[in-house]
Amino acid sequence: MKRREMIGKIAAVAAGMLARRKFTGATEGSKMIVKPSPQQLAWQELEMGMFIHFGMNTFTDREWGEGTEDPRWFNPTELDARQWISVAKEAGFSYVVLTAKHHDGFCLWQTRYTEHSVKNSPWRNGKGDVVKEVAKACEEIGVKFGFYLSPWDRHEKSYGTPDYDRYFKNQLTELLTEYGEVLEVWFDGAYGGPPGKEHKYDWLGYYEVIRKLQPNALIAICGPDIRWVGNEEGVAPETNWSVQEASHFHQLLGITGKVWYPAECDVSIRPGWFWHAREDDKVKSVEHLLDIYFKSVGRNSVLLLNVPPNRKGLISDVDIQRLREWRKVLDRTFATNFALNKPATASSFRPNAQPSNAVDGRKETFWSPLSEKGEWLEIDLQRPTTFNVAMVQEHIAEGQRVERYRIEAWDGKDWKVIARGTTIGYKKLDRFNDVTAVKVRLVIESALATPLIRAFGLYRLER
Repeated sequence: MKRREMIGKIAAVAAGMLARRKFTGATEGSKMIVKPSPQQLAWQELEMGMFIHFGMNTFTDREWGEGTEDPRWFNPTELDARQWISVAKEAGFSYVVLTAKHHDGFCLWQTRYTEHSVKNSPWRNGKGDVVKEVAKACEEIGVKFGFYLSPWDRHEKSYGTPDYDRYFKNQLTELLTEYGEVLEVWFDGAYGGPPGKEHKYDWLGYYEVIRKLQPNALIAICGPDIRWVGNEEGVAPETNWSVQEASHFHQLLGITGKVWYPAECDVSIRPGWFWHAREDDKVKSVEHLLDIYFKSVGRNSVLLLNVPPNRKGLISDVDIQRLREWRKVLDRTFATNFALNKPATASSFRPNAQPSNAVDGRKETFWSPLSEKGEWLEIDLQRPTTFNVAMVQEHIAEGQRVERYRIEAWDGKDWKVIARGTTIGYKKLDRFNDVTAVKVRLVIESALATPLIRAFGLYRLER
């Protein structure tokens, strides 16, 4: 799924409260602090989701279908959505995004608006509904549900005409009204057809349908709530601001200036997005998955890792085993926070924002110094402790503020820098060689406004 930058004339349309509830701010002194909506904040705290690419391409051994495939080719003989969602839950994913329709236009639900769907397949005698089974499994197992609906449709004859917008909205309506609560609606900008024949999507109309039917759902990628990180490697940049200039999609809504627009990192556990037998020996290693985790979740982003079911309709054993190995390392690493509840001091602090708040394990408290530069938080580990991972979190409910920091360890004679960074945001994870120290401190070198440090932690990753 290659992403293309959306083209088209930017319409200066005022959309009232359609999306403005998503972009809030507060004034601190003379500075405007942009803050996330409650929905964006809750989404960020989920940290990881599982993409599920499954459909006609699974059976044709392709990544992009032509739209001419015979629905009878779709026949997963052992499809078990509960297995998919159980695997997601076990691996630590808090939500899933299912490809309800990919570029070939084949629909995984009992849509009323095309015959190119599971209703004309032999699977479940034409009565099956993958979306329904996944949504039900999510509800029962405790994983949030989202879906991907490809704007580009190589099968639908109305594509490129105004009728396609009505078709697309009708399908959105089905997905938003018949399958329970939806966390995220995922649109991409892929197009591989003839130049100049790309449909001019009615994004405003699509957003209106979503806001009306699922007002808490977040619109991702080609939408105003969540942005694409910019690559399909699962890697966010070292400097990663959730506050961005209003995008094309915001401007369509009449929104300009700075907005809260957090990044989602999508990447597949395999080279391809759909399952291919030839890739069974190319599943990413534990080390690679760990690197992705530290460079996505650990860089103020949310990770969306694709795990594609096979032609039987099951997640393959090799993928499951790799996820379990990865989860085991993460659980072992973050089981012990050496800084938790240890004595903490600071260069300064505001009332009710004392240094101990950063190590109390509570997400609603934070340490906040009196100024924006040169302030420090010191943790007394009380005995020599060996660690190689540091975690810092900001209280992003009140915005993202830190623009540069460093972490130092006391070697008995002097403070030695063990890590440097720029942005923190929801979560920043720094890795370094083993350090043994009794005292560690976080130094805020500069910030856009008074820092609010929600958490500081130290861990040991054993490779």
